[in-house]
Amino acid sequence: MRACLLIAAGATLICGAAVAVAAAADIKVLSTQATEDAYRELVPLFEEATGHKVETTFTGTAAVQKRILAGERYDAVIMVDAAIDDFIRSGRIVPGSRVDIGRSSLGAGVKAGAPKPDIGSAQAFKSTLIAARSIGYTTGPYGTWLIELLQKLGIAEAVRPKLIQTPSGVSVGSIIASGEAEIGFQQINALSRFPGVEYLGPLPAELQETTWRSGAIMVAAREPQAARALLDFLAAPAAAPILRAHGLEPRTP
Repeated sequence: MRACLLIAAGATLICGAAVAVAAAADIKVLSTQATEDAYRELVPLFEEATGHKVETTFTGTAAVQKRILAGERYDAVIMVDAAIDDFIRSGRIVPGSRVDIGRSSLGAGVKAGAPKPDIGSAQAFKSTLIAARSIGYTTGPYGTWLIELLQKLGIAEAVRPKLIQTPSGVSVGSIIASGEAEIGFQQINALSRFPGVEYLGPLPAELQETTWRSGAIMVAAREPQAARALLDFLAAPAAAPILRAHGLEPRTP
């Protein structure tokens, strides 16, 4: 049957995500936080449309990886695409089950009310980081990538004493809002609407890194069909407005 997404904004009824409904299932999902805001809006619509119930554990990338390696059992996992592919190769995720949900890019923010430094070009980005008192950044793939970017730009040694990395599962927005970090970098969808943070915008195009946030079925899944229906629902064209509203770029049909 065809599931209908009832989008509250404008009370617009959008039909489009094909969801096969058999017996209602309890679906267990392990997810990083990059898609959490959009996910929390979409999942109740999925549950209403299908009768399935979804139980989700959100945590940071490093913690997700540890849980999977420890043998914890879930039906689906949602995280960065490269990590999904690694777990497919290691036999923990079903080959061919990856579903790309939305693309995530890196953005910058400062404390609300603080002066807005220029990050609009590669040179401005470098100058801003050299001048900053403290710089917050995330764990996971984007944290690793940012360190590599600083090395490529030739400023890694100059800014290293000012770097503050948040623990897995802790938003960079929290240390920006508190003033601990004068400027910080994280996925746009996680940073752009964080309370107490003034979002500056994305990194310059020539410096930007974009990754897919993807879902896949675990080999040990108890409800693989229902879990696949959930992932297809999250990635369906009807979900695109909600993904965009939360800073994720959906895949093009």
